[in-house]
Amino acid sequence: MDYRLGDMIARYREDEEGRVGLLLFPADCPPPCLPKKAALDPLVQLQLSGDACSGGYAMGNTLRNGESTLRLRKRGQEQKREGDLTYIETLLADERGNAVLHTLLWREGDRFVRSFCEYRNEGDAPRTLLLLSSFSLEQISPYLAGDGAGALYAHRLQSRWSQEGRLLTQSLEELQLEPSWGLGAVRCERFGQVGSMPVNHYFPFLALEDRENHVFWGAQIAHPASWQMEIYRRDENLAVSGGLADREFGHWKKRVAPGERFRTPEAILTVVRGESLDDLCQRLVEAGERAANAGPASEQDLPVLFNEYCTTWGVPSHENISGILRALRGHGISYFVIDCGWYKADGVHWGVSMGDYLPSRTLFPEGLQKTVDAIHREGMKAGIWFEIENVGPASRAYNETEHLLHLDGAVLTTSGRRFWDMADPWVRDYLRERVIGTLRRYGFDYMKIDYNDTIGIGCDGAESPGEGLRRNMMATMEFLSEVKAAVPGIVLENCASGGHRLEPGFLAATSMASFSDAHECPEIPIIAANLHRAMLPRQSQIWAVIRRTDSCRRIAYSLAATLLGRMCLSGDVTELKSAQWDVIDRAIAFYKAVAPIIKEGQTYHLTPQIEKMRHPEGWQGVLRLGRNGEALAVLHTFGGALPETLRLPLPAGTPLTVRASFSDAEPDIAVEDGALLWRPGENWRAAAVWLARGDA
Repeated sequence: MDYRLGDMIARYREDEEGRVGLLLFPADCPPPCLPKKAALDPLVQLQLSGDACSGGYAMGNTLRNGESTLRLRKRGQEQKREGDLTYIETLLADERGNAVLHTLLWREGDRFVRSFCEYRNEGDAPRTLLLLSSFSLEQISPYLAGDGAGALYAHRLQSRWSQEGRLLTQSLEELQLEPSWGLGAVRCERFGQVGSMPVNHYFPFLALEDRENHVFWGAQIAHPASWQMEIYRRDENLAVSGGLADREFGHWKKRVAPGERFRTPEAILTVVRGESLDDLCQRLVEAGERAANAGPASEQDLPVLFNEYCTTWGVPSHENISGILRALRGHGISYFVIDCGWYKADGVHWGVSMGDYLPSRTLFPEGLQKTVDAIHREGMKAGIWFEIENVGPASRAYNETEHLLHLDGAVLTTSGRRFWDMADPWVRDYLRERVIGTLRRYGFDYMKIDYNDTIGIGCDGAESPGEGLRRNMMATMEFLSEVKAAVPGIVLENCASGGHRLEPGFLAATSMASFSDAHECPEIPIIAANLHRAMLPRQSQIWAVIRRTDSCRRIAYSLAATLLGRMCLSGDVTELKSAQWDVIDRAIAFYKAVAPIIKEGQTYHLTPQIEKMRHPEGWQGVLRLGRNGEALAVLHTFGGALPETLRLPLPAGTPLTVRASFSDAEPDIAVEDGALLWRPGENWRAAAVWLARGDA
C-alpha cells in the first residue's frame, strides 16, 4: 500500500506471513523492481524479556529481529485525517497479547514525517520491554540491484566538547556492512549516546546516501536522554532503525503491566533526490520551524544579545554590569544575560555553589532588582543563568540527599555535581520557589538553562537505570513547560556545556541554544557551519568575544562567524576603542539586515570539510539562500597556503549581485561567471556578502 505524503511516498509491503515493512522514497522517483536476495525487514523492532534473540552472531551487537519482532503480524491499517494532519496507523500484534501501534504522522506542506510506536500489553501478565524502536525503514536503496556494492554511504555528525557537528562519512564497506557470502550472519552498526547529554559523542542524526542515484534518506531522534540508531543487514536488504537506547546499549528495560501502554519518542524522517547532503539536512531541520515560529514574539526578529560571562568570568555584580550597560548603550543590543556566579558566596567559585540560588549580597548589595531595573532602563530584556538540574558541593542543596538521584543505592555524584530527582514533588516545589520565583520576582525575561555534567547510564527508581534516566529527563521537560506557563513570553536558552543538548526535543522546548562552549578559539566558524546540518541557524547562538587587544581583523573574524546563527557578544566592551566599536557596529547593522536570510533559508556547504578543527588550514565558504530570493555568503580564511582568489560557486539559474558586504576593511569581492570571488589577501580573515537577485 502506497501513501502520498507531499513529495514523498510511504510504501508498506507485507510478506506471506503477515509481517509489514516500510519503504520511503521520493514521489517523483519510484523505485524499479530490481533483484535482491532479501527477506522483509519489519516495520517495528521489539524485544521482550524472555523471548529468543536473533541468531547470526547478533547478541551483543543488536536486539533487532528477535522472536518478539518476528511474531508480530498485521492486525490492521488506517489512514486518518485531522485538519492538515495525516496519520497512518498500523497495528501489529502477536497471539500472546502483545500489540504495537506504529504511527506515521505528516502535516500538509511538510517535507518530512514523524514516526513513533506505542506498545500495548493486551495480555494478562506484565511484560518487560528491552527494545522498542521509534522507526524502522527497509530497502535502502531500492534503486540498486543486489547489495548496492560501492554506492551506499552513511553520514553521521560527531560531537565532542567545543568541537560539535563534525561530519563523518563512511561507505558501507568501511563499516563492514557488506552481506556475508552465505547471507546468514548479522551485520549491524549500532551507535548513539548514553546519558543525559544526548549530543556528547554523536548527534541523534543519520543519513544514508545512494551515491549512484543521488537519493538520501535521513533520520533524527527527538529525545533528551539515551538513544540509538542501527544500520542493519543480514542479506541484501539494508535497513535502518532507531529510538530509545536498548537493554544492551542503554541499560534500559521497561515493565508494562496488563492494560498499560508505553510510547516511544518521535523520530523525524525524510527522503530526497538531491545534489548533496545539504538538501537532506535542510528537510530535517525544517521540523523545528513550527516550534520556533510559535516562540516568544521578541525572538522573531533574531535580536542581538550580550552575555557577560566572558567579561566577568563568573563574578557578575551590580557595579560591573552597570559599567557594561554604559558601554553597550546605543549599539543595538536587545538582550542582556547575567550568567553564572550571581549567587556565589564570598571566596567560593561559581562552579561548586550552584543549587541554592540566593543572590549574593556582596555582588548585589542593594539587591538584584536594582540591576534588573538598570537593564530594563537601557531598553534590553534581562536574562539570568540557572543550572536547574544540578547542585554543587558548596551548596546546601548538595546535602539534600533524599531528593537527589541515586545509583546502586548511593547518591549519584561526579567530580563536581550531584543531580536533583526531577520527578520528586519536593524538588519541583523547591525549583518553583528558587527558579520560577526568582524569574517572576525580579521580572526576568530570559533564562539561560545550563547543564554541565551527565548522569551517565541512569539512576535508581525505575526498572532499570536507563528507564530511571528517561523518567528523570521527561520530568525536566515538564518543568520547562511549567516555566513557560508561569512566565509568559520568556525566552529560554538551551545550554549544556555548550552544545551537548542540540537535539530536536530540547530545541523545540527552547527559543535558542548555545552552539558550543567555544568562546574565543579559531574553530568557531567551523563549528557554527557544521551545526546548520543539525539545527535551525536562527536557534544557534554563537559567541563573539571581543578583547581590547584584538585587531580589527580579528574582531571581524569573530563577528562574521555569528552571521552563521545568532549574534552573542561578550568580552572587554568597557575598554574598546572607537575603531574597534566601528567594526562591531557595522557587524550588528549587517546582521540585522540579513536576519531574514538567517531565519528562513537553505544552507550550502561549498568548500571541503576542514580536517583539523583546532589547527585549521585553508578556507571555508558557506552560502545561505534565503526564501526571499536573497543570499548570504560567509567566508573565513585559516592558516596555511591560500589561493590568491577564493571562488564560491553560486546556485545555477539564480542571478545574484553584491548588495552589501562586511569585513574589517572593504573586501575585494565580485560576482563573475556564476561564482562569488574574494581576494582575502591574508590568513585569519573573514568576509560576509549580502547578495540580492540580479533581476529584482
